[in-house]
Order: sequence, then C-alpha cells, then structure tokens
Amino acid sequence: MSNSPRTRGRPKAFNDQSEKTRIQSLDRALDVLEQLAEGGGQTLSEVATTLKQSPATIYRVLTTLQLRDFVEIEPGDQTWHMGPASFRIGSAFLRRSGVVERARPVMRALMEATGETANLGIEKGDEVLFLSQVETHHSVRAFFPPGTLSPLHASGIGKALLSRAEDARVERLSQQGLTGFTRHTLVDADALRRDMEQIRARGYAVDDEEKTEGMRCIAAPILNLHGEAIAGISVSGPTNRVTQDRIEDLGRQVRDAALGLSRALGAPEGDI
Repeated sequence: MSNSPRTRGRPKAFNDQSEKTRIQSLDRALDVLEQLAEGGGQTLSEVATTLKQSPATIYRVLTTLQLRDFVEIEPGDQTWHMGPASFRIGSAFLRRSGVVERARPVMRALMEATGETANLGIEKGDEVLFLSQVETHHSVRAFFPPGTLSPLHASGIGKALLSRAEDARVERLSQQGLTGFTRHTLVDADALRRDMEQIRARGYAVDDEEKTEGMRCIAAPILNLHGEAIAGISVSGPTNRVTQDRIEDLGRQVRDAALGLSRALGAPEGDI
C-alpha cells in the first residue's frame, strides 16, 4: 500500500498556468459552451466562424456535448442551443449558498410591491455576476439574465457591495481605471468615494443611468453571519418609471428586503 499523502484536488504544481497544463479539446468544448450561452441559437457555421475553427472540428465538439445533453439542436432551423445538462451543472453553482433559494420569494415580493424587475448578484472579481431575476410584468423592463456580468463601479449591486468593502478595495479599483459607459458613470475616484459614503448613510445604492442611458437601479447589500456582504439585491427599470421622486421609497423597500435576507442568513444585528 502506498504511503503517499492523498491528493486533495490539486497536484503540487497547481499554480502552473502554462499551456502544457491545458487540455486543448476540453478548452475548445468550453469555448463552444460559452459561445452558445450567448443565447438565441446558433448554426454550426456561425459557431465555427466566431471561434475561428473548422466546421468539422466544431461539429465533433457539438455532437459529443449533445450525447451528454449539454447542447441540443433545433431540427427545424438546425440551430444549436444549451441543453438541460448545462442547466444542472450551472444550478450546482447556485446551490453553493442558500442565498439564492432564500432570496427568490423576497425578490418576487419586491417585484410585486415596486412593479419593477428584481435582481440578485454577487461579486466576481471587479464585476457583478447576476444570479437570479424576477421580471416585471411591464413590456419595457431591465433584463439581466443569470450569468450576466456588470462592472462594480457602474451597477447598483456593485456599488452596494463596494460600500461594505474596505477603503483599500475602492482605491485599488479606482487606480485600475474606472471605465465610463455613459455621461453619468462615476469615473473619478473622489466621486466614487463620496458615493460610497452616501450609500453607507442611507443603506442603499443608486445606479442613476451609470451603465445604461435611460435605466436606473436601486440596490442594497445582503450580509452573512460574519457581517460580510455576500450578495446584493436590487430593483431596476426605465427612468420614466423609476423616477427621481420614487428613489427614496424604492430604496427603503430594497433596503428592507436586504435586511430581512441578512437576518435570515444570521447576520449580526450590529452589522445590519
């Protein structure tokens, strides 16, 4: 019997990020999945052209993924789509935290109370990763499907999460450069710091057309039992409905929803 220690998920050279540690065929398959995840259905030729691969190569990848239900083909127009196995794998990520399950009824109640789309997101690097959404009944609405990424400094949830971070985190983000998306985006470090102070004082953040012209978002952080911001909840909609005179009331409702979720996750009362 070998006396060597059990490998716990990473070999000794796990920090090696060189090409020799990559499996090319697996890498290509993941590229195909990411491309199909853009949505809308794509033909074999479209996928091959976008990924700069031969149709024969992409066809082998697609048929292999199809056998495992990761993708499926629409017979009528011969377009490829994400399959049920992809959903199951993605759902495993959402189950890492109870926040998604707990937030769903709260988000639905928030949407019904405000009439606007409710969103849930977490921090992923310097961006917000949207995990869940409950859409409004209005035909014109904000749309952030699960998996969508948005910059921290130019989104309601992102700024809500940043407001709970250490000042050094905001400084590092500012030093990297704050990308401007509209004339309202906070690209000045001092302006972002002042916004953080306002968010902490009132308990909610406002994305006032900072990512997309004509859209507003009001968000608040959700805390865990250690008092750490692990997610954010928001409502978003067009500026003709989410008007300036509604922001305070919407902010209160979003803040209360976040407080309720934080308590449910065991956040200390002194941190909420």
